[in-house]
Amino acid sequence: MATTREATDRRRTTRRSAGGRAGDTERRSSASARRRSGERTSGATSRSSGSGDGRRVTATNLRAADRRWIEQHAAQLSPSTLRAKWIHSVDEHEDRPGQTLATREPAVIQAWAEDRDARPATVGRRDPGERPRTLRFDFDGRSGRLQPIDWDAWLGTFEDRDLVFLFQEHRRNGDTSNFFRLDSPEREEG
Repeated sequence: MATTREATDRRRTTRRSAGGRAGDTERRSSASARRRSGERTSGATSRSSGSGDGRRVTATNLRAADRRWIEQHAAQLSPSTLRAKWIHSVDEHEDRPGQTLATREPAVIQAWAEDRDARPATVGRRDPGERPRTLRFDFDGRSGRLQPIDWDAWLGTFEDRDLVFLFQEHRRNGDTSNFFRLDSPEREEG
């Protein structure tokens, strides 16, 4: 009885001799090998694309401008940004609790924070006239090390630094989530 590997090799040989494209067969067999080894593969190849550096963009709900920006900066962005569902308006939401969402839209960020009574804040700001150094949110209003700032300063810094806002609306268990992270194409590794 032939092993699975022998059967696969036989099908590959048959396709090649019948005029099939070898590259297609090799891509299919390498995807099968990755699945067998436990490596993740994207089932939705129509929404994934290469970034030029080998990193795959599988993010969903992307506009054309978002896709170009992500592909241009993919080497510097986190894997979460490359696979998140992108949100463009306050009317768009998660598909399931615990899903990683991403946006560059100020209205979405502000609505998310206001829904959680979070106020824009910074850490390590020296002079009130200076731009904030580190962007944060103060969720309880009692943090002594966070300095409150206005939305114009927070969002202006966000846009100047060309950041991505990664967030969750709910945890996997359905509770409201305060998780957020800022991703930057200018970030340094390490």
